[in-house]
Amino acid sequence: MGSNMYDIIIVGGGPAGMTAALYAVRNGKTALVIEKTGFGGQITHSPKVENYPGIFSMSGNEFADQMLDQILKQGADIEFETVSFVEVRREDGSKIVHTEEGSSFSCHAVILATGVQHRLLGLPGEEDLIGAGISFCAVCDGDFYEGKTVCVAGGGNSALQEAILLAGKCKEVIMLQDLPRFTGEEKLQEILFKKPNVRSHTGVLIKELVSEGESLSGLLVEDKVTGREELISCDGLFVAIGLIPENDAFSGLCDLDDHGYFDADESCVTRTPGLFVAGDCRAKTVRQLTTAAADGAGAALAACRYIDSERS
Repeated sequence: MGSNMYDIIIVGGGPAGMTAALYAVRNGKTALVIEKTGFGGQITHSPKVENYPGIFSMSGNEFADQMLDQILKQGADIEFETVSFVEVRREDGSKIVHTEEGSSFSCHAVILATGVQHRLLGLPGEEDLIGAGISFCAVCDGDFYEGKTVCVAGGGNSALQEAILLAGKCKEVIMLQDLPRFTGEEKLQEILFKKPNVRSHTGVLIKELVSEGESLSGLLVEDKVTGREELISCDGLFVAIGLIPENDAFSGLCDLDDHGYFDADESCVTRTPGLFVAGDCRAKTVRQLTTAAADGAGAALAACRYIDSERS
């Protein structure tokens, strides 16, 4: 570990957090990134990244590894621990980041880049099939299913938007909704269900993921009313049943919106001086690799300005 007092501590080692670290150290600040599981965040679930400017194609894991290597070579420190809360000292406004493992790290500014978790179906083998038939992002992964059959789990706006994108590429899109009806906007439903290659099942539960080798090959679904089961063959499943931000531990310092996201705009500034937010954990309409990186840069530069103004 570096010095006892860091300029900036970044909570979360996804693309937003690592970009923040890169911008911090390149602006002459000391930076520590604390990550609880593995660097890269959601992008590590993508078998190929082909929508990031300047990169023709690489896996999400390769992208994450290169970012991590880059920030380490630039001088950032890393710790694998789980942040439990951030304390702001009254006397000088400095911050102490506490972890569940019992560590404490001091700094002048904190960037929360805690990301989100995709809500999963909770079925056996699901996590093993992520990137091998199970995806969460049509913009990211839709091209890999061109001319193929895919299912979309969910019935809200996100699921409908995913399906509209997929319907333009795939041979067939099969919507699977566990409720009796779709809950997304009528306009989106109208656009989607006009498409000849889209069919839907409502009131069904996905009971089992069927795989062939190491890839998804189909789904066993059950009608919730009749109990009738049906095997649906498909090449891919896009799960769009919600995102879960994990921001509650910081709600005393940053406002959250009704869905639990940090209620901050593109300035990445919160109501607590010296505390910034970045990436998918922030309330926003577009959650992509490019917007995560943009947030990381914006939050780091805002944190650098804050530190410089405090020192002047």
